[in-house]
Amino acid sequence: MNVSQLPLVNACLNGFSAMLLLAGLVFIRSGRKEAHRRCMVSAFTVSCVFLLLYLFHKWQVKAVHTRFQGPDALRIPYYVMLFSHILLAAAVPPLAILTMRRASRGELESHRRIARWTWPIWMYVSITGVLVYLVLYQIWPSR
Repeated sequence: MNVSQLPLVNACLNGFSAMLLLAGLVFIRSGRKEAHRRCMVSAFTVSCVFLLLYLFHKWQVKAVHTRFQGPDALRIPYYVMLFSHILLAAAVPPLAILTMRRASRGELESHRRIARWTWPIWMYVSITGVLVYLVLYQIWPSR
């Protein structure tokens, strides 16, 4: 694998994380606690692998920013999405760790309260990560 393939790999990891998060939600709502736990731990693991590969990619490309090449009319909406993605992505690791820690300690009510914030933020970050990849590398790739 070369560095130019990492954005695709990272988008796939984000997509896989989103699927695991969705499955985890379905499982907990249907009372399947062990399946929920496995999905959420897997989503966390996939997200950690993503983060390591993302940082490695940024190091390899010397943190060069991939420019938006789409229509000017979509520039502001794209950057709003990107900024919110980056801001919320920074919140996901501590929120996910806190949420999983409370579950592992059996603090289920506290776990539920924080998970109501963690899950939608994490899902948003996972989905917008895929969208950023599509916009930058597939729909309007750099020339």
